[in-house]
Amino acid sequence: MTRFLGICVLLGILSGCASPPPDGAQSVVVVHGLGRTTASMTILASRVRDAGFRVVNFGYPSTSEEMEALVDRLEAEVARCCGHEAETVHFVTHSMGGVLVRAYLDQRPEVHRGRVVMLSPPSQGSEVVDAFADSPMLRALLGPSGLQLGTDSTAIPSRLGPVRFSLGIIAGNRSLNPLYSWLIPGPDDGKVGVERARVEGAADFLVVPASHTFIMNRADVAEEVVYFLHHGRFRPPDH
Repeated sequence: MTRFLGICVLLGILSGCASPPPDGAQSVVVVHGLGRTTASMTILASRVRDAGFRVVNFGYPSTSEEMEALVDRLEAEVARCCGHEAETVHFVTHSMGGVLVRAYLDQRPEVHRGRVVMLSPPSQGSEVVDAFADSPMLRALLGPSGLQLGTDSTAIPSRLGPVRFSLGIIAGNRSLNPLYSWLIPGPDDGKVGVERARVEGAADFLVVPASHTFIMNRADVAEEVVYFLHHGRFRPPDH
């Protein structure tokens, strides 16, 4: 029976909406990155749920639709899963998921009272996209939204202004891809430079020894995520 319940909980995390716990815990929408699925966020989603939050693991076709269509999908999911609490829901994102949530919140004139934690977001774009945007094979892999994550003034990250919500950013500085890192100035996680992860208006910024691909699976990152959702800042250095 315990195993069956665990499978049910896992399926709830993988599939999107989950029933709110009896104590009315706050909701957290978890948003994966480019070319990934909800499965990539399962470990982090489980740790956030174990910390007492209700988790909605949002899946979307990251490589086949324009950013505007993805924003519409996210808005519909928040309305479907969170209803009347939509303005106080929190978000935890990875990679392009951070840009998606920024675009979503940028279109909403009302003040968002929830908190947001972004892991390895290309907040100022990525030089990797710049370098390979003309490659037919990589254009197909990136898709229409991924191709809009470059560093020039026409890219989506450049068109989004300073954030107007409580935001914490966790960037990685370990790379599994020497070629990509060669394209990126300064420390990077193999896809996004540490400095490119920053965005004006963020409440806190943290760098951890993690790669872009696996940063969401670290236990210490999950602890920082939960701490920020509770306090609006990451743990003190001597914690």
